[in-house]
Amino acid sequence: MSRLAAKITGVAGYVPPRLLTNADLEKMVDTTDEWIMERVGIRERHLADKGVAASDLAVEAVKKLVAAHPFDLQTVDLIVVGTVTPDMMYPSTACLVQHKLGIANTWGFDVSAGCSGFLYALNAGVKFVESGQYKKVLVIGSDVNSSMTDYTDRAVCIIFGDGAGAVLLEPAGEGEDGIIDQVAQIEGVGGQFLYMPGGGSLNPASHATVDQKMHYIHQDGKNVFKYAVKKMAEMTERVLAKNGLTGKDVDCFIAHQANRRIITATAERLGMPLDKVIINIEQYGNTTAGTIPLAMQTALEEKKLKKGDIVLIAAVGAGFTSGATLLRWAY
Repeated sequence: MSRLAAKITGVAGYVPPRLLTNADLEKMVDTTDEWIMERVGIRERHLADKGVAASDLAVEAVKKLVAAHPFDLQTVDLIVVGTVTPDMMYPSTACLVQHKLGIANTWGFDVSAGCSGFLYALNAGVKFVESGQYKKVLVIGSDVNSSMTDYTDRAVCIIFGDGAGAVLLEPAGEGEDGIIDQVAQIEGVGGQFLYMPGGGSLNPASHATVDQKMHYIHQDGKNVFKYAVKKMAEMTERVLAKNGLTGKDVDCFIAHQANRRIITATAERLGMPLDKVIINIEQYGNTTAGTIPLAMQTALEEKKLKKGDIVLIAAVGAGFTSGATLLRWAY
């Protein structure tokens, strides 16, 4: 009996309108546009206004998804949200999204995997569709990184932006591939290099944790970069080899947008020309779980993604987390 496959039948992204450019950052910290572009490849990033949370960005992304690919939200069986900037510790962001969209009969949960959040949420959603029990699954990546960024920390504030994206997963038709395969791995030893120490059960919020800036992103950029270059190449090669493919068989490579140099290094190792690689970090920065669906939208806008294409997705994130997914584009 053939395996029931899941396919992506729609994608949309959303970023808040307010911009923070490199020229703005030059007035805030000791940096320059040239240095930021050379080191990470970012020129501007979008920031949410105060009071706008991850669930709000997620809802806007879903509204754009419905507008672009009309379907009845009341038919959604499951909502999976990748985020590390939830509105609050609980209830889950998925619960808040369900309520704001008014979906009557569904369930959902959040996935916390840093910059791999969307990829891990996607892989979870795929398994629920493959089980045959669910017909429509919303997978969302949404993060408001500005809420936990110290804008006096030059190593962090140049990198992150706010944004969200959503895809709809549905069963593939007979003979359709949809999502082909995935690999993933966590290595907790890397937790010391990218983390937010305050706000959890170990260091609950207090005057001391606020004074010590424990509710901001803490990053050792050198170690994160070194790991990400190695691991993104390793995970993409692994999923391709599992399926008897090489980089030459891939029509479109969509990587997490953390650093332009990480993406191009991976593409070079896979032997992929850059015209098959989606890079939009210059306009959005690192939106954490939002980057991959936003990059999917960019690929469609640039006409670099069409029905039947073999697509490779990859991410590396805090934890450390990493993964790669192989799929055939369905529309």
